[in-house]
Order: sequence, then C-alpha cells, then structure tokens
Amino acid sequence: MSRPFLGFGLGLRTDHYQHVIEHRPQVDWFEIISENYMVPGGKPLANLDKIRADYPMVMHGVSMSIGSTDPLNQGYLEKLKGLIERVEPLWVSDHLCWTHVDQVNSHDLLPLPYDEATINHLADRISQVQDFLGRPILIENLSSYVSYTQSEMPEWAFVSEIVKRSGCYLLLDINNIFVSAHNHHFKPETYIDAIPSERVMQFHLAGHSYNGDMIIDTHDHDVCDPVWALYEYALRRFGAVSTMIERDDNIPPFTELRAELAIAEAIAAKTLTEQQLEISGRALLRGAA
Repeated sequence: MSRPFLGFGLGLRTDHYQHVIEHRPQVDWFEIISENYMVPGGKPLANLDKIRADYPMVMHGVSMSIGSTDPLNQGYLEKLKGLIERVEPLWVSDHLCWTHVDQVNSHDLLPLPYDEATINHLADRISQVQDFLGRPILIENLSSYVSYTQSEMPEWAFVSEIVKRSGCYLLLDINNIFVSAHNHHFKPETYIDAIPSERVMQFHLAGHSYNGDMIIDTHDHDVCDPVWALYEYALRRFGAVSTMIERDDNIPPFTELRAELAIAEAIAAKTLTEQQLEISGRALLRGAA
C-alpha cells in the first residue's frame, strides 16, 4: 500500500449528520467508528450511505482487542469485513491495545507491556486479521497512564518493531504522544523521530484534560497549542500525512469544528511544499465552507 494523501478530515459523529447531508461542507474525508455501523440496518447506516456518496471515508475501530490473549473474535471480524464491503474505505484501523479478557469487554483501551513476547503475539494476530480482511490495517498508538515493570523497551521501539514484523501501517495519534510523554516523562519529539516514516498513514489530533498532574485523553476540548506545535514537528518529519480531528464529547457545532480543522490546513500549508502534499487537479488548500 502506498501512502495516499487524503487531505484534512473529521470524525463523523451523529451530532453532525444532518448538517453534512444538507450542506455538504468542504471536508476532504470522514473517519467513522466501525462499531457504530456494524448493524443490519437502521438510521446510522442510512445516514452513512448518504454521506458516503459524497465523501471518501476511512474506518476506525475500538473493539478488535488485537492485544488480548483471548482468541480473535471471528464474529466481530466477519461483521467488520461486511462493513468494509459496504463502505469501501481507503483504509481500516484499530488500537494497539487489549479490551477483552475472558470474553468480557472492558470498554476501555488498555495498554500492553513493551517486550519481545508481546511483539511476537501482536505481529501474529495482526497478520491473521490482515489475511482475513485481505488488506493491511493501521494500528494506533495509545495514550497511557500506567506502565509495566516487565517492559524491555520504550514505546516507540515497540511500535516500530510491530509494524515492521506484521507489515501493517500506523495511525499516529499526535495528541496521544503528547499525553503519554507528559505522563511518563519523555520528550514527544524522541517518539516521533524513532517511528519509520514509510509506515505512517494517518494522523489523529484531539484535545485532552488535566487530572491533577496527569493528562487524560478525553477528546472533549480543542487541540491545544503544544499539540499543534508537535503536529508541525511531525509534518516536518513525515511529510504529507492525511490528518483529522477527533471530538467525542462536548461536541461543538460543525462550523466550529471545521474552523479548527482549518488550523491544521494552515500549518500544513506553512510547513510543507506543494510537491510534498502530492495534490493534483485542485488547489493546495481550500478554504473552509
């Protein structure tokens, strides 16, 4: 898979369905949460079909539990594959974590120990998923709040080795790097510098909240200035990477979120050359509608 540049997108949320359907705002693409549409019918799928007719999409999952020691959930994978056939996404992603234990869903994205045994376990399971889906997947780095005493390496070395061994790609969450760097006392630039550029397919941007001395990845605030600065650093390191903003709580009107996305566009326009953005047949950056 080569790295296409989709431009600048948003997470598609129910609050904005009607605005998007009625106004067809200028957004290059949307990311959907896969599990919200892995159903046989109903309004979510009906709205999705309408929006998909006008916009490219990617799919982002939260329940694959790729790091669990439970067997891979074949029923889940079959539903995911069915949704892929319906949506025809540019790519499909999930998180580098575990969510299930003894077939019980924790409904949280739980971290993994950074060691050789876990790398082997993950590389094998990612390969199984990719073989079943017939395509490479993207994995996303987590925000983390605890660490394991048995970890043998830093997170960036762990992530880099997994994408190398499994052949998957990376959804690099810039906010998650910032959050984890604060919580675990490392330089976020060190993380970015260590990631193999050719494996980075997408960026996430989001807001976070402080809980005492700890930062929590809450997706309920605007992207803050230090994360924008880290995004610029990542653009200089990786070049043009498809970028989107996640917002899952305290969701503003669509026009406000679109205005925030324009900040990402402006940073990319300042940081990258037109050749790096690999855009043909349209303006380098289009203004927000």
